[in-house]
Parts: sequence; structure tokens; C-alpha cells
Amino acid sequence: MKDVNVPALVVFVLFFLLVTAMGFLASRWRRADNAAHLDEWGLGGRSFGTWVTWFLLGGDLYTAYTFVAVPAAVYATGAAGFFAVPYTIIAYPLVFLFLPRLWSVSRVHGYVTPADFVRGRYGSRPLSLVVALTGILATMPYIALQLVGIQAVLDVLGVGGGENANWFVKDLPLFLAFGVLAAYTYSSGLRAPALIAFVKDALVYIVIIVAVIYIPLRLGGYGHIFGAAADHFKQAKAGGLTLPDNKQWTYATLGLGSAMALFMYPHSVTGVLASKSRNTVRRNMAIMPAYSLMLGLLALLGFMAIAAGVGSGVKGYNSQLSVPQLFANMFPDWFTGVAFAAIGIGALVPAAIMSIAAANLFTRNVYKEWLKPAATPADETRIAKLVSLLVKVGALVFVLGMDKQAAINLQLLGGLWILQTFVAIVGGLFTRWFHHWALFAGWAAGMVYGTWKAYGLASPATKHFGGNAAEIPGIGEIGYIGLTAFALNLIVAVALTLVLRAVKAPDGPDETKPSDYSAEAGDDELENAPEPVAAH
Repeated sequence: MKDVNVPALVVFVLFFLLVTAMGFLASRWRRADNAAHLDEWGLGGRSFGTWVTWFLLGGDLYTAYTFVAVPAAVYATGAAGFFAVPYTIIAYPLVFLFLPRLWSVSRVHGYVTPADFVRGRYGSRPLSLVVALTGILATMPYIALQLVGIQAVLDVLGVGGGENANWFVKDLPLFLAFGVLAAYTYSSGLRAPALIAFVKDALVYIVIIVAVIYIPLRLGGYGHIFGAAADHFKQAKAGGLTLPDNKQWTYATLGLGSAMALFMYPHSVTGVLASKSRNTVRRNMAIMPAYSLMLGLLALLGFMAIAAGVGSGVKGYNSQLSVPQLFANMFPDWFTGVAFAAIGIGALVPAAIMSIAAANLFTRNVYKEWLKPAATPADETRIAKLVSLLVKVGALVFVLGMDKQAAINLQLLGGLWILQTFVAIVGGLFTRWFHHWALFAGWAAGMVYGTWKAYGLASPATKHFGGNAAEIPGIGEIGYIGLTAFALNLIVAVALTLVLRAVKAPDGPDETKPSDYSAEAGDDELENAPEPVAAH
């Protein structure tokens, strides 16, 4: 067993016990009269105000993997790793245009998932099904990577032994973390991560503010840090403090495609639909960019790790360990425990929301739609709880059974896949012009093309799915595959819709009306709305 950092471990465990207690107590927070309802378990009763929603979305979108991976990318590649900062800056003005409309129509009709909306808007069960399955498929590796973040912390803490330790002893802490996460998510639903997100976000902000002030003081200032990083990249002949000309298309398309995909993920939509009003959604999209400032500061930790000599001289050093190791080297032991708690709790919150979102999708758009149309709200809640457990088990098996590079590759692939639902969801929020079979064909074209192109990419670490950028047909520049696949998706959807409209192909019924998309709490559309149970 490695040397265990006992003070850091004690602080880490204390915070973990605190959020565990909060997770179970959350079932009593804003308790509903009828808890056996998917609106209550899966959306927190649709009752969260501005601050709860802000912390919930922040805890959902800025995950443990973000905490580890963004500075790790900067550590490994330099300026290219900063793409996450502009993409979040682009994302919020973009989603400000359509998320309030999605909230309104979902609240009027009781939609719990984006696939519910697609089913109601286009009257197409197959299109709704593929949107739901795409969401589940894209979410699974994302949950797994939260466990990867916990593993990185445990590895640096020295808990569980080295690579040669007995597999059960080595992974026991991860099993325990998984068990606790599964238990309080099953018990409290979305209320658990919503309450814990307050602690998680507070810890993240404290750790980052301390890090960007304290660590540079120890390393001789930012001038020395950037100088050391520039020298490192020059010697490595890879990466740099600025982007080379041949990487700019990749950077720009990856940023734009990621911004478009961010709120297509079901867990992002879950946080939005849990808001109590349309104005709550709008206010949150206006103040969420505060997290982008935090993300920019977080990315600088990659340069600090280089200047601190983290991984220096170690062949094949795992860059995912660079930030945890930087904290262990630079901070006093007790504050290292605080920093590691921020990362660990930063894994539990999004993992809980993601498993709930995946369970909502399966329950509403597979189980109720295809397997048991007569399912009661209590049936839905029971199935969703069980599925949330199965999703977490799958993520745990995924992490333990595959190497970390495969998990990262599949998460990148998940971003490509989820982007292919953009045309059906966002397009449907503004127009009913698209034909549902054209949207289905466009989705299929984007999925097949994107997966095929990603499969053909090799890297030093893997033979297939080794990247997310390839030549853009007709342009010749290297760009994000997901955005190219989205362009193909849109072209096919438009072209086939023109054909189907020309031949007067029958269309599915639209259960929504224009006023549904601007409804606000207190409006007649909501006051007179039926109980929020899917009617399909």
C-alpha cells in the first residue's frame, strides 16, 4: 500500500460523511404530499428557485471530471485545453433562446424528458425512442468518468493500495462511494444532489480561489509559471501557450459543437425542468457564466502543475493525476483534504443527476411508452429508482473493466452522439416544419457518419476512437467530427422534409399549441394544466 496522507484522508472522509447525511436528509426537504410520483423523485417537484437551480446546474455541468480533465488537457497540450472556456461562454446566450420555451411547454404538458417533448411535438414514437436511447447512451460514459475522478483522488491519497494490490482492496473505497451514492439517490431523488450541490460548489470556489493565489506565491508568480510552461512545451515539441494555425479550425468547431451539445444532455435538461418558473430559467442562464470565470481559473492549474514539476521525468505520466498531485505537493495536508473533497463531492453530485436523468428517460420513453402504457405514477417512480441503480452499476463495471483512455474516448463519442438530437429538440421548439421521418433519417445519418469517422481515428494510446477531429469534407480543414455530423444531420432533415412535404406524406399529430411555449407560472395554460403525467 502507498503512504497514506492521513490528515488529508481524515478531512476528505469528514466531508464525505457530511454530504452523505445531507443526501439522506434531502428526502425530508420540501417533502411532497405524494412522493410516489416521477415529478417529485425525478424533478424535485419542479419547485427549485433561482439559487437552488443555480447551484444544481453548476453542480451538474461542472463535474469532478471537469475539475480533473480541463487542467489535465492544459497540462498536456497547452492552449488547446482552454477550449472549454469559450464553449461555455457561447453556450449560455445560445440556450437562453430556447430553454425557457422548453420549460414552458414541458410544464404545460407534464414532460419530464426531452424525448417526452419530441413525442408530443411530432407524434412520433420512433423518433422519441431514438432521442431517449441517444441520451442514455451518451450519459453512461459521463457517469463513469465521475468515478474516474474519484479514483484519481483516491490514488493520490494513497488509499486502496497500488496497481499490484488485491483488486477488492484496491477498489474498495470506490465501491463504498458508489454504494453511498446509490443509496441516497434511490431514497431522495433529485433533492439529494440539489442539496449537496451547495456544499460542492462552495468547496470548489474556495479551493480554486485559494489555489490561484497561494500556489503562484509558492512558485514565484505567474510570470515564472507561464515561462516554465513555455519552456516545457518547447522542449516537448508539442502544445504551447498559443494555438498554431493548423489547430484553429479544430478549436473553433470543437468549442461551437460542445456549446450546442451541452444542454442536449438529459441531465442538463433535468436541472432546467426542475426550476419552478420560466423566469428562474432565464435568470440562471444570465448568471451561469460566473462558472465560466471559475473554469478559466481552473484551467490555469495545468500550467501550475508544469511549473511545480508534477510528473516531470516520469515516462507516460497520467495527466489526469496532475491536479490532485499538484494539490498534494503544494497545499498543507489538511487543505489537500478540502481540495480532494471538492473533487470527490464534485463527482457525486453530477453522477446522481445523470443517473436520475437516464432513469427518467428509460421510464417515460421506453418502459411507459413501449412496455407498459398503463403504468401508474407510482409504477414510474419505482422503475426509475431501480433503473438509476442499474445505471450506476453499469458505470462502475465500466470503470473497473475498461482502461481510463477507453472511458475518455467514449465520453468524447457521447458528445458527438448527443449533438445529433439538437435538430429534433431545438428545431421543434421553434417550428413544426420538419417531418418526423426526415428528422429520424437526419439523426441516423449524423450518428452513423460521426461514429464511423471517430472509429477510424487512432492515437498513441488506442487504435480506434482516438480523437474527435477529422477533415471537414469540402473545406479541407481539420474540425470537430460532431459538428460535421450535425451539419449532415441538418442537410438530410431539410432535404427529406422538402421531399415528404412535396408528396404530402402524412405527419404525426402535434399536441402542443403556440401559447404553450411562452407559458409562465400563474398563466391559464399552467393553472388549468392536467396533472403532470405523460399521457402517451
